[in-house]
Amino acid sequence: MSIVQLDHVRKVYDTKVAVEDLSFTVEAGTMFGLLGPNGSGKTSSIRMMIGITVPDSGSVSLFGKPFARSMLGRVGYLPEERGLYKKMNVLDQLVFLGRLHYLSAALAEKRARTWCEKLQISEALPKKTEDLSKGMQQKIQFIASLLHDPDLIIMDEPFSGLDPVNAALLMDTLLELRSEGKAVLFSTHRMDQVEKLCDHIALIHRGRLVLSGSMRDVKSSYPRNRVHITFEGDDAFLHHPSVESVTRYPGQAEIKLRPSATLADDAQAILISALQNAHVTRFEVTEPTLEEIFIEKVQESSPGEKSQDLAVNKIEAPEGSYLDA
Repeated sequence: MSIVQLDHVRKVYDTKVAVEDLSFTVEAGTMFGLLGPNGSGKTSSIRMMIGITVPDSGSVSLFGKPFARSMLGRVGYLPEERGLYKKMNVLDQLVFLGRLHYLSAALAEKRARTWCEKLQISEALPKKTEDLSKGMQQKIQFIASLLHDPDLIIMDEPFSGLDPVNAALLMDTLLELRSEGKAVLFSTHRMDQVEKLCDHIALIHRGRLVLSGSMRDVKSSYPRNRVHITFEGDDAFLHHPSVESVTRYPGQAEIKLRPSATLADDAQAILISALQNAHVTRFEVTEPTLEEIFIEKVQESSPGEKSQDLAVNKIEAPEGSYLDA
């Protein structure tokens, strides 16, 4: 069953088009990545899914039916703008937020304690929010969005402020929820996380859908014309005629082959040359990373836009609007 369905949705704030003719579907038991540069319309799309704003045209359906506010009891939402009560202790706060989702105080407390133990922050329960680190506060709000056992989990930048250990803990939790049949939709700028987690993606730019599909289909639609090599020694092989560009890192390189290159022959020739002049510990031929695909598709939809500008390309919103920056 489709858990979320956007059908030709459009949203305009004053003269700014935030979302234009956007359609996609999120199925139960899947992890869905909603991607795009800053100002692309991701948060505006999410807000329409949960009724914070309504589309100017098109339709939003949840759980196979047209959106109704009564459906929000089955939705867990972690907004990008965090909102916890600084002077309230963690346990009282989680119980309060659980009761807003119609849990009894006893059940809310039981679930809060269970989740805090699972996410390794039980020691935070008696503390005030203002006394916690940013990462701990993020985990508390993550828990608050799950207390009522929602069927649809929407996470807007869920890994923001987390160190690698805690980000991995949240990723494992989301994977567990997916295995239980939950639909998980999240928005993030971290393409490496999307590649690890997502079954399906939708990439939007300036409010329009520019790429969508299963992660496997999206990646396999691009040629395997990248070579990742880890080595010590002479790097003369990086100047092979079939190499279009090279990105260097300490002790390794990422090579993009020319479109005219014959993958089997030219990749093999690069490897032979490397082995003659350097000690090679890794040599892998792959398709582009999702980050490379992301940048390419955005640049195709906006000729002349520089890749280094993608993360800071913002649409200015009218004062008081909900348009994401």
